[in-house]
Amino acid sequence: MTPGPGASTTAQAKPETARGLGPRVESALDDAAAKRPQVIAVYGKGGIGKSFTLANLSYMMASQGRRVLLIGCDPKSDTTSLLFGGRNCPTIIETSSRKKQAGEDVTIGDVCFKRDGVYAMELGGPEVGRGCGGRGIIHGFEILESLGFHEWDFDFVLLDFLGDVVCGGFGLPIARDMCQKVIVVGSNDLQSLYVANNVCSAVQYFRKLGGTVGVAGMVINKDDGTGEAAAFAEVAGIPVLSAIPADEDIRRKSANYQIVGHPDSPWGDLFSSLADNVAEAPPVQPAPLSQDALLNLFKSEDVGRDVVLEPATAADMRGGKVIERKSLEVVYDTV
Repeated sequence: MTPGPGASTTAQAKPETARGLGPRVESALDDAAAKRPQVIAVYGKGGIGKSFTLANLSYMMASQGRRVLLIGCDPKSDTTSLLFGGRNCPTIIETSSRKKQAGEDVTIGDVCFKRDGVYAMELGGPEVGRGCGGRGIIHGFEILESLGFHEWDFDFVLLDFLGDVVCGGFGLPIARDMCQKVIVVGSNDLQSLYVANNVCSAVQYFRKLGGTVGVAGMVINKDDGTGEAAAFAEVAGIPVLSAIPADEDIRRKSANYQIVGHPDSPWGDLFSSLADNVAEAPPVQPAPLSQDALLNLFKSEDVGRDVVLEPATAADMRGGKVIERKSLEVVYDTV
């Protein structure tokens, strides 16, 4: 893979080997790291708009002449739905299982599809209650390596990861230096900023262990102008790469699986600026907030900042009844 436009020198350091993933994945990551595309992991709360952001971002990047690979790493497999007008991609995990049962090998054409210069695929994952999504991600990347992942020639590889799942597989890009930088998607609500803050905490934790991944910035989606997300970014020490407004035109077109991030769109300039910022923003070490500091970004009437934690008593646990029991302590008479 060749370096992408705007690749920062900060991100050029050789990452640590992906210990514990097996030799095939370690080899893939080492080779990919040496050739250095910009591999960017995008995190955020489920439903915050990562897939919307990535579909339009990747489309704009391709329109600018950049070679882009979009990989959905969410078991819901919905990252590419908007890109392909609502159609679902066959997932790598499902296709691999089906092909294996038939005694056949997976090919690129089975799992990777393209539209207007954007290449896209979905890792997929198990159905609810039938397996571990994190393990599915690890297995999916093993399959990618067998398909020649380390030989592919892209400027940017965008990875869509859930941020509100505490699982090693979903933290893989940060924990194992699979990417150079992370982008968080959030909005002006406490839950999405809580997730964004957790991702920043993960980055900080693995940096202390010798990791090289940093946070390139935040995309504020559904921005209603109240300012909490921008305040979070400022305190955490990360830039705002773009603020996508809570606009009815965007909502309606997104619901109808229409791309708004193309040059002829009224939103073209916004996504063009976002594409440039994503390409050029260097990875930085964030400063995660405490829970109290996070709450302080909001008005007290909007969150539970003024709630006092009142300790419960043993009587409370018994419905108000106090039961006196004789002591079982044995007292020995002194001689």
